[in-house]
Amino acid sequence: MARMIEGVIHCLVIRDRYGQWGLPKGHLEHGESSKQAALREVNEETGLSDLELGIQLGVTDWSFRTESGVVHKSGTFYLMYSEEGDPKPEFEEGITECVWVPAHEACSKINYQNLHQIVQEAQRVLAGIGCRLKIDRQLKPTLETDDCS
Repeated sequence: MARMIEGVIHCLVIRDRYGQWGLPKGHLEHGESSKQAALREVNEETGLSDLELGIQLGVTDWSFRTESGVVHKSGTFYLMYSEEGDPKPEFEEGITECVWVPAHEACSKINYQNLHQIVQEAQRVLAGIGCRLKIDRQLKPTLETDDCS
């Protein structure tokens, strides 16, 4: 989730129910693509609705223990851009805080190591390394890329 604030690209980070900083994520609902789920989950967790979906940044895996054993999960992350709206944490989703941080500070804010590679890839793309970041007349990054799948 990216936004240009005072000429600096920022990433949106969220504090989860465990008090840890991370990125918006969620689960697929029946019949939903990973892109549709990503847009829905970001909207649900942050209240932002002006969302532009970009390229896939990567897939992360994690596991945790429950009473019935170890659960393994994976998540697909996409670069998104939002120009408008103030993020509002969705407490029912377990999100307690949403903040914009300069992209170059995002990894130091995020507690989950497996998300650092996602943020680093977003920074690489947004810096125009490997994939061309197109800028429109208002200096809003658009997330269109060429041959970057």
